[in-house]
Amino acid sequence: MSEDLSYEAARAELAEVVTKLESGGGTLEEALALWERGEQLAAICQARLDGARARLDAATKPATD
Repeated sequence: MSEDLSYEAARAELAEVVTKLESGGGTLEEALALWERGEQLAAICQARLDGARARLDAATKPATD
Protein backbone atom coordinates (compact mmCIF):
# COMPACT_ATOMS: atom_id res chain seq x y z
CA MET A 1 0.00 0.00 0.00
CA SER A 2 1.72 3.11 -1.19
CA GLU A 3 -0.70 5.81 -0.07
CA ASP A 4 -0.93 7.23 3.40
CA LEU A 5 -4.71 7.73 3.44
CA SER A 6 -6.76 7.19 6.54
CA TYR A 7 -9.53 4.62 6.40
CA GLU A 8 -12.12 7.38 6.37
CA ALA A 9 -10.45 9.28 3.53
CA ALA A 10 -10.03 6.15 1.43
CA ARG A 11 -13.65 5.12 2.07
CA ALA A 12 -14.95 8.57 1.10
CA GLU A 13 -12.93 8.61 -2.12
CA LEU A 14 -14.06 5.06 -2.88
CA ALA A 15 -17.69 6.16 -2.50
CA GLU A 16 -17.04 8.97 -5.01
CA VAL A 17 -15.49 6.50 -7.46
CA VAL A 18 -18.48 4.19 -7.18
CA THR A 19 -20.88 7.09 -7.76
CA LYS A 20 -18.97 8.14 -10.88
CA LEU A 21 -18.91 4.59 -12.21
CA GLU A 22 -22.62 4.14 -11.56
CA SER A 23 -23.50 7.37 -13.35
CA GLY A 24 -21.68 6.27 -16.50
CA GLY A 25 -21.22 8.76 -19.27
CA GLY A 26 -17.46 8.52 -19.47
CA THR A 27 -15.23 6.72 -21.89
CA LEU A 28 -14.11 3.15 -21.45
CA GLU A 29 -10.62 4.36 -20.53
CA GLU A 30 -12.05 6.67 -17.87
CA ALA A 31 -14.15 3.84 -16.46
CA LEU A 32 -11.14 1.53 -16.34
CA ALA A 33 -9.06 4.18 -14.57
CA LEU A 34 -11.84 4.69 -12.03
CA TRP A 35 -12.14 0.94 -11.52
CA GLU A 36 -8.40 0.63 -10.93
CA ARG A 37 -8.48 3.51 -8.44
CA GLY A 38 -11.41 1.86 -6.70
CA GLU A 39 -9.42 -1.35 -6.37
CA GLN A 40 -6.52 0.58 -4.84
CA LEU A 41 -8.81 2.34 -2.40
CA ALA A 42 -10.55 -0.89 -1.43
CA ALA A 43 -7.14 -2.44 -0.69
CA ILE A 44 -6.23 0.55 1.49
CA CYS A 45 -9.51 0.21 3.40
CA GLN A 46 -8.99 -3.52 3.88
CA ALA A 47 -5.44 -3.02 5.12
CA ARG A 48 -6.62 -0.41 7.64
CA LEU A 49 -9.40 -2.70 8.84
CA ASP A 50 -6.99 -5.65 9.13
CA GLY A 51 -4.63 -3.48 11.18
CA ALA A 52 -7.43 -2.37 13.46
CA ARG A 53 -8.54 -5.98 13.93
CA ALA A 54 -5.00 -7.03 14.83
CA ARG A 55 -4.75 -4.22 17.38
CA LEU A 56 -8.10 -5.18 18.92
CA ASP A 57 -7.12 -8.84 19.06
CA ALA A 58 -3.82 -7.95 20.74
CA ALA A 59 -5.56 -5.65 23.22
CA THR A 60 -8.17 -8.21 24.20
CA LYS A 61 -5.90 -11.25 24.28
CA PRO A 62 -5.66 -12.64 27.80
CA ALA A 63 -2.22 -12.23 29.35
CA THR A 64 -0.37 -15.50 29.76
CA ASP A 65 2.45 -15.50 32.28
